[in-house]
Amino acid sequence: MNVDVALPLFVGVPLLAAAFAVLSPWKWLRDALHIIVPALGVIAGVWLYWVTLDQGTVAHVIGLYPGGAGIVFAADGFSAIMIITSMIVAVTANWFATAAGETEARFYPALTLILITGANGAFLTADLFNFFVMIEVMLLPSYGLLAMTGTPDRLTAGRLFVLVNLAASTLLVLGVGLVYGVTGAVNIAALQGVAAGNGPATVAVGVVVVAIAVKAGLFPVHTWLPRTYPSTSAAVMGIFSGIHTKVAVYMLMRIWVVIFDLDERWNWLIIVVMVISMMIGAFAGLAENSIRRVLAYQMVNGMPFILVMLAFAADSPRLALSAAILYTLHHMITMGALILNSGAIEETYGTGRLKRLSGLMRREPWTAAVFAAGAFSVVGFPVFSGMWGKVGLVVSAASTGDARSIVVITAVIVASVGALLSMLRVWQNVFWGPDMQRYDAAVTIRWSVLAPSAVMVLISVAMFVFAGPLLGSVHHATDGLLDVDAYSDAVLGDDPVGIPDMTDLQGGI
Repeated sequence: MNVDVALPLFVGVPLLAAAFAVLSPWKWLRDALHIIVPALGVIAGVWLYWVTLDQGTVAHVIGLYPGGAGIVFAADGFSAIMIITSMIVAVTANWFATAAGETEARFYPALTLILITGANGAFLTADLFNFFVMIEVMLLPSYGLLAMTGTPDRLTAGRLFVLVNLAASTLLVLGVGLVYGVTGAVNIAALQGVAAGNGPATVAVGVVVVAIAVKAGLFPVHTWLPRTYPSTSAAVMGIFSGIHTKVAVYMLMRIWVVIFDLDERWNWLIIVVMVISMMIGAFAGLAENSIRRVLAYQMVNGMPFILVMLAFAADSPRLALSAAILYTLHHMITMGALILNSGAIEETYGTGRLKRLSGLMRREPWTAAVFAAGAFSVVGFPVFSGMWGKVGLVVSAASTGDARSIVVITAVIVASVGALLSMLRVWQNVFWGPDMQRYDAAVTIRWSVLAPSAVMVLISVAMFVFAGPLLGSVHHATDGLLDVDAYSDAVLGDDPVGIPDMTDLQGGI
């Protein structure tokens, strides 16, 4: 049996489960579906990882059309490891939502399952237009999730979220159209190297990159993220943090490797944009007034840590991209832990505002321990995944030994100090200080809402302890990303049709 025929199930199963969740009159079934389906996604992702370990890149064309003429799903180690991690975040976020009672809203489970459908499709698609389609599949339920949960100002935040993402989606589909107009193709494999040295193709793909950068929350189009994510519930923010921005990061890395062919002419532009993003994300949180608003800026801070490695990929591809992927996995797990931990506080005490909370270290020692662990991981302290993530970034940046190394390593250190100050500010206001008098001593955080974040912290510790196997998996993911020829062969097949000759598009501006 060809294992590639199973790839569409990563999209079909959660979509079918969403339909059952909509139709089901039983809350217990709806709750079970939105936890079990992403849990199965983790298992399926592990299976897919082992398949790619044995067979390399696998691809399947819907309807068995010749390569290039149909909708193609393709998976390598990079796709598989991103699916595994995003589904872990989805399981814990949905677990928290169930424990916190958010699934009392009938359509909550179905919306999260549709979001998962789009995420899996985005990780597997081998076509820029279908990537746009999957992004929209993710966004449509996100609008509903943002509007139905969160603080009273959620509708204002929802309006901003919708406007920004509609604008970015419009720019994305415009860019895809320009790519097709210039090259005659939108299949990623067929576009191999066309943006490295061809002016019109570079501009066209650049429009796609800008649109995806908006969705990733990068400077100078980052402010929408910390203004919208904290206004929804912690469960929704948790699943957004592990999926939305990371899908954007995934495709930016794929485009850079396959379509730009690691074009080093853009290295300094990447560094400048990412360093500014780091500084804003690291220090802007010091001015925020709630736990999750501070954490939202740590999300802004995390994206450039990952993407700045693209500026070193031409010099040491395996080292730089492995560092980027390792930090991506760490960031997904750690931010999920911190967001769900803050959600446990909000569910119990009715607020996440720094000035209304105090003394939780004595009142809630386990919650304080989980938060401290997540904060240490964000900053890069042992024994948490953040340490290896930061070490990987610094080692990769240092490998070139030029001005880029100095600028990026300095930025990483300064941004890490900024993250530490932001975490210390939250700790000082929320966990230190006098005991709160407005709450009875019997009011404490339930284990059912604290457990999801605790599990995520334990995963972060496991990533530190088992760094050897983890790094081996990351290297396999990186090798899959860099093996562009194998990716193209799997996607296009031996006799592709509908793929124009790109020879005249390559070779200098």
